[in-house]
Amino acid sequence: MPRHISRRRAAIGLVMLAGTLAAGCSGPGSDSPQSTNTGPAVTAKPTCGTEAVTLRGYFETGFPTAKALADEFTKQFPNVRWDIREDQFAVITQNAPRVLADDPPDLMRLPQLSDLVKNNLLKNLDGYAKVFGWDSWPASQLEQLRVGPGGRPRGEGTLYAMGLNFSMTGVFYNKTLAERIGMTSPPTTLAQFDEALAKAKQVGVTPIVQFNGGATGGFAFPLQNLMAAFGEPKAINDWIFQKPDASIDTPANRKAAQHLAGWIRAGYFDRDANAMDYTKMMSKFMAGDGLFMFNGDWESGNLDKSMPGKAGFFPLPPERGDKIATMSAPLTYGIAANAKHADCAAVFLDWVASNPDARRIAVEVGGSHPMGPADAPMPQVQQGSVTAETLAVGARIAKDNGAMDFIANATGSIYAKSWTPQLQKLFAGEQTPEGVLQSVQTDYASQVRN
Repeated sequence: MPRHISRRRAAIGLVMLAGTLAAGCSGPGSDSPQSTNTGPAVTAKPTCGTEAVTLRGYFETGFPTAKALADEFTKQFPNVRWDIREDQFAVITQNAPRVLADDPPDLMRLPQLSDLVKNNLLKNLDGYAKVFGWDSWPASQLEQLRVGPGGRPRGEGTLYAMGLNFSMTGVFYNKTLAERIGMTSPPTTLAQFDEALAKAKQVGVTPIVQFNGGATGGFAFPLQNLMAAFGEPKAINDWIFQKPDASIDTPANRKAAQHLAGWIRAGYFDRDANAMDYTKMMSKFMAGDGLFMFNGDWESGNLDKSMPGKAGFFPLPPERGDKIATMSAPLTYGIAANAKHADCAAVFLDWVASNPDARRIAVEVGGSHPMGPADAPMPQVQQGSVTAETLAVGARIAKDNGAMDFIANATGSIYAKSWTPQLQKLFAGEQTPEGVLQSVQTDYASQVRN
C-alpha cells in the first residue's frame, strides 16, 4: 500500500523475465534451489537456531516500520543480523522479478503478487501457516495474500506472502485549518465533505494536498475512496483479484471518477500535484499547506510526533447510508523462492504478529493494526492521537466488512503503466473520467490475458 499500500510514486513498467523462471522453493532446513515450489513440508515450528545468521532484506525506503521491527528482532535474537537494501516502491515494483530470480533476499517488500507467483519467484507459505497457526487468524487478513494456480485468481488458494501490519487509507486533516472553516468534527456524508472543500477554497486554504507525480502517482487514493463512497467493495475486489468478467468501468466507478474530475475543475488540489512526489506532499501537509490529505494510516505515528494534537483522521464518508469502506490491505512481505534463510524469515513474520514488542511497533511506528489472531491483545495508545483515530476506523471497517485491496494491485504493471498516467492526464485536462476507466480496463484485459 500502498505504505504501502503500498502505495506511491512517468510510468515505469514491470520488468518481465523472458521464458519460465525455474526458481523453485526448498522446504525449511533445505537450501536446494532445485526443489519445486510445492510448499514446505513443515512438521515442527522452524527456528533461527543459535548460529550466526544474516537475513537479507529488501525494504521500502521512507517508511520505518520494517527497519524498526528488524532492529527489535535482533535485540531478542542476538544471533540474527540484517543486510538491508532499501528502494522506493516504484523501484521495487520495477526490480522485483529480477531481484527475486537473480539475487533472492530472505524477506522482501512485494508489489502485486500474481506475476511473481506465476514465475515461481515466491515461496509457498502454506506449511509455515499450518505450524504457526496463521490459518486460525481471521480469513480476511490473509485473503489478499492468497493466489490461485498460475498466479490467478487472487483472494483464494495458496498463501505466498504475509503482512507486517494491516493498513488502510482515508483522509487526514489539519485541525487548525479545519477551525478556520468552522469544521469542528469530521464530515459524516460526502456532501458535507464537499462543503468543507468549497469553504477551504473560499478562505484561501488549499483543500487537498495530494501527490500525483512520478511512476506511481497518488490520485489513485482519492479515486478509490470515492469508489467506496459510491459503490460496494466486493465488485472492486473481484476486479483486483482478477475474477472472471470483472470490470472497473462500472456505473458507480464512473460516478466516482466524475466526482474526482469535479474536484479537479474546482481547483481543490494543489496546482503542482502532477509534479509533486510523496515526500513533498508529506512536507507540505505537515507545514500546514493543505486542509486534507488522502493517505494511509502508516503515517499516523509520524503525524503524532510531527503534529501532536493538530492532525486528525476519518474515512471518506459515503454518498448515502452509514457503512464505510476503504482500501485496507496488509503491508505485504514475502520470502524468495530460493531464500537462503527461509525458516528464519518465517520465524520473523510470525514474531511480528505475536510478540508484544513487535505489535507495539506496528502500532506506534506503523500506525496500523497488527496482524494476528482476533483475540490478540492490542497495545495501548494515547487517546485523542491520530493513531487512536486510525485504529478506531480500522475496527469500524472490519465491522462494516468494508475492506478493499488497492486498485493498483490488480496486475503487476497496472499502477505504473495505466492508473498513474491516466490520472495524470485527467488532472492536466487531457483525459475524461470515463476515458480513465475505459483505458485502464483495456490495459487490464490485455495484461490478464498475457
